[in-house]
Amino acid sequence: MFEVGWTEMLVIAVVMIVVVGPKDLPNMLRTFGRTTAKLRAMAGDFQKQFNEALKEAELDDVKKSVDELRGLSPVAEIRKQLNPFEP
Repeated sequence: MFEVGWTEMLVIAVVMIVVVGPKDLPNMLRTFGRTTAKLRAMAGDFQKQFNEALKEAELDDVKKSVDELRGLSPVAEIRKQLNPFEP
């Protein structure tokens, strides 16, 4: 996704040390890591809920088709085919 080479990493590290300072850098990186972990967990939960909703939607379609099949009457279908003029 992102192609970051060693030179770019070095430039980012130097800029972070200059801007944030060497004392606050470990705390900032720790906070960034925790935030990233929370975002990943939230994304995983969202994906899990989305997959569950998709499975439920597929099950609803299967239930509808089974109910339609249960509603069919073979005798009525045969009579309809043998006598097409009767409604």
